[in-house]
Amino acid sequence: MDDELQVTISTNGVMHIQLSRPDAKNALTIAMRDGIVEALTTARSNSEVRAILISGVGDAFCAGMDLSASTVMQAGRDDFRPRMTSEALRVGVQSFIKSLWELDKPTVAAVHGAAVGPGAHLALACDFVIVQPRTKFVWTFPKWGLVVDAGGAYLLPRLVGLAKAKALVMLGESINGEDAVNLGLAYECVSIDAVAATAQQLASRLAAGPTRSLGLSKRLLNASFETNLNASLELEGHFQALATTSPDLLEGMAAFREKRDATFSGD
Repeated sequence: MDDELQVTISTNGVMHIQLSRPDAKNALTIAMRDGIVEALTTARSNSEVRAILISGVGDAFCAGMDLSASTVMQAGRDDFRPRMTSEALRVGVQSFIKSLWELDKPTVAAVHGAAVGPGAHLALACDFVIVQPRTKFVWTFPKWGLVVDAGGAYLLPRLVGLAKAKALVMLGESINGEDAVNLGLAYECVSIDAVAATAQQLASRLAAGPTRSLGLSKRLLNASFETNLNASLELEGHFQALATTSPDLLEGMAAFREKRDATFSGD
């Protein structure tokens, strides 16, 4: 993997995807973007990976896409074609948002600094977001005359409601760490020195859980906004039936009877 994106898998089943371009506030190059998608594809098929942690090096989490890698910077040129932008989004930032949202394993983002536009959505597509008081989520799309992208129009209303989502996107408002928790954008706000350790502990806790049932529950919850009650209940029945085929169910029941902590295999 490129030095600007470091991917490691720990012995406890946590895949750590670390953005390592601190001089550029971890703005994503095309190689970094594609590397994230590649890592998530590996995580999906690798049974040794049971949770994902995403973090950044330096004083920012992610400043979004590097402008040199963005097709919108070519607007106005004689050879520019608008369709280039939609295709670039489809194979670009949309791909890692979709991969994160649909991944059937738990995900954690450690957002210790600024997260801008697509960088914010990279974090918010994760299941759990750890922040610190000076963390800042920023939406700059209106300053550029751009439409919100990287899945923001899908994610934000589900997290903060439609009215606040409009304010964030259309007014270019920013949110600090404490407000992010209060609004439902983040799970926990801790001191800046504790962000990395707290996120790692949470990822490790999730990795030690019953991976199959956690993934199925995640899919049910993520689909709830597009599913009516009857369809959700039907899908719930199918997923619960799948959960009964996992040895983790038997281990969980045995641990309950024996009054001990369960040791899940993730199978």
